[in-house]
Amino acid sequence: MTWDYLIVGAGFAGAVLAERLASQLGATCLVLDRRDHLAGNAFDSTDRAGVRLHRYGPHYFRTNSQRVVDYLSAFTAWHPVEYKILSWTHGRYWQFPINLNTFEQLLGRPSTTEEMERTLTEWRVPIAEPRNSEEVILSQVGERLYEMFFRGYTRKQWQRDPRELDASVCGRIPIRTNRDDRYLGEKFQALPADGYTAMFAKILAHPKIEVRLRSDFREARQHVRYRHLIYTGPIDEYFDHSLGPLPYRSLRFEPETIEREFFQPAVQVNYPNDHDFTRIVEIKHATGQVLPATTIVREYPLAYAPGGEPFYPIPAPDARALYQRYAERAASEIDVSFVGRLATYRYYNMDQVVASALTEFEKLSAR
Repeated sequence: MTWDYLIVGAGFAGAVLAERLASQLGATCLVLDRRDHLAGNAFDSTDRAGVRLHRYGPHYFRTNSQRVVDYLSAFTAWHPVEYKILSWTHGRYWQFPINLNTFEQLLGRPSTTEEMERTLTEWRVPIAEPRNSEEVILSQVGERLYEMFFRGYTRKQWQRDPRELDASVCGRIPIRTNRDDRYLGEKFQALPADGYTAMFAKILAHPKIEVRLRSDFREARQHVRYRHLIYTGPIDEYFDHSLGPLPYRSLRFEPETIEREFFQPAVQVNYPNDHDFTRIVEIKHATGQVLPATTIVREYPLAYAPGGEPFYPIPAPDARALYQRYAERAASEIDVSFVGRLATYRYYNMDQVVASALTEFEKLSAR
């Protein structure tokens, strides 16, 4: 058999493209994933206590794209949620991202938006065009808040000083002078009602789609015949690291089940200046499960080595320059589409990956 499409990766990019190609064009799609489950890093499952866990770190779905919401809603109902997090430093919990409540905690008294704005104007470091993550935060809130909430966390997470990272790393975190204490600002914030894995199973449940787990692309391509390849894995791996390995950050997750309803006051608590882990996630706050026990997950950043799990592309000039060389090679590949976070070496949110897959489908269907 010759497949119309060989799709490498059963995460968002691969699954969405397989579904669109099969259901809209009648194309046959073989989806490979070397893991033993669907959904890529969005994979979730229940532990022994019955708690549904995000096994590769919290996946807070949110978007401003009605197109993305409409597409995914064909495969899942939604559990609306506003993700709220805290930061633990100086021996206490702080409201985070920084907002008027955080400012009042700092002052130890009630305040106003006007006072916070005046104070931040005094604290800010005048930097007209911030070039990196340190400068973007200093230009917004000054040295004190930067040291409290950003510098230590960023250095732990990336093993690079914030001044070595693109402004987008810290700049994506909002700074507010009102009482909006939500972690994210998108208009649609929810989780799939039955979990991500159940949603992916429905996306891929088409008779013209076959999914093979625990399947290595390099082995499969030796005997699988196909007309077009859709590759969603690490782009440097596709080219056998011939230009050198791209840098990534990896993670280690340490779950702990606790025999009480909740462990901490929010779904996520950051630890910017204490402990080796960056955060503790208690996703039960977001899923809405009602159980007598809870499970928390401590998240430890790790150096990445080829063969491990590449979670985060490094948003820095040297990494971007190396990726660009790989991208030039990718552009010359015939009948190959490079789609998704790892294949395009970008720090995408889930909705952005879905949107890029829908756009790639339109390109392929126009051929």
